[in-house]
Parts: sequence; structure tokens; C-alpha cells
Amino acid sequence: MSYPESAPARRPAAVLSATTVLLVMAVGALAYAVVDLVVLGATVDAFRSAARDTSASPAEIDDVLTLLRGSAVLSAVVAALSAPLLAGLALGLLAGRNGVRVATWVVSGLGLLAGCCSVAVVVGERAAPLQLGSGEHALAELLGLIGDAYPSWWIPLNAGLSVAQGLGYLVVALLLALPAANSWFGRYRSTTPTAPPMFPPAPHQPPYPPR
Repeated sequence: MSYPESAPARRPAAVLSATTVLLVMAVGALAYAVVDLVVLGATVDAFRSAARDTSASPAEIDDVLTLLRGSAVLSAVVAALSAPLLAGLALGLLAGRNGVRVATWVVSGLGLLAGCCSVAVVVGERAAPLQLGSGEHALAELLGLIGDAYPSWWIPLNAGLSVAQGLGYLVVALLLALPAANSWFGRYRSTTPTAPPMFPPAPHQPPYPPR
């Protein structure tokens, strides 16, 4: 019985490039989580100092500080959790698991959407600052101080990372859709022998003709 020719065992450049991009993104996510927490302390101090010159009450200042800390910690946690996920996807791709490739496409689609939303939020905040009612003037003052409390390079860095994240996911998805990648992930299916056809057993025949 002859079997179809198997795909070459050597990983194609498309798969290696996709895994490299994922690993770089994983390292970048860890670095972002660390920097986010390091910057948080100075940002809180700068915000608290600037908030003293507003008409906001101490309770309102504490509420906005809680929001500031919570959003920063949440961003750091999401970034830290995405790092092992991306690294695990990279290892699965190197092993040639087609299920991991499908999972990578799903994660890439979600990551691309998240990156576009992050850029839209940053651009929207700069183009049209939040407007509140006249009775919430103090809260509007405090929310306007958050962007200034961060270092001058932090907001542009976040926008740049969001764009890079979206492009990275897009590149990974396209690389895994190339014909070379299809051949690599389909090699196990091509080397599996086809089972011989099954025929029903012949009906039982009596040893002697009936009389």
C-alpha cells in the first residue's frame, strides 16, 4: 500500500516568523506591566498634588485616585497574563499543532480589535475631552488632571504600543495563512495512512445443498 508523500519536517520561515513576533509581543507585554506599575506611584503623587488646587473635596479626590489605581493595575494584570498566553501559542505553533494555529487566529482577532479600541480611546480623549454637567465641575477638573499626572512620554507610548500590538497580531495571522504554513500544519494529516475499505461478511452457506 502506498501512502501520500509527507510534508517536510523543517519548519517554514512563515511559522518561525510568526512565533518570533508572538515571543517579542510576550516580552513587550511583561515589560509594559512592570513599567505601568513603576510609573503608577509617581503618577498618583503628581495627581494628588495637582488636585489640592481644585475645588474637589477629599472624598472626590480619593474616588478618582481609586479609579486611577484600579485602571493601572488592571492594565498591568491583563498585560502580565497575556505574556504566558502568547508564549504558549508560540510553542504550540512550533510543535505544528493546527488547533493552536486556529486559537492564534482567534487571539489575533481579539487583540487587533483591542488595539484599535485603545487607539480610538486615546485619540478621542485628546480630540474631545470629557464634558460633564455644571454640577460636576469638580469631578471634571479631577478627570482632566489624570492625563497631565502621567509622564509626558506615557500617553504617546501607550498609543504607539496599541498600534504595534494591532500590527503584530495582523502580521501573525497573515503569516499563518500562507501556503507554506498550511503545508506545515497539515503534515500530520498527510502522513496518516488511509484505512482499507471494509466489506460486509459473506452470508453463511450450508456445507451441503438442501434436499
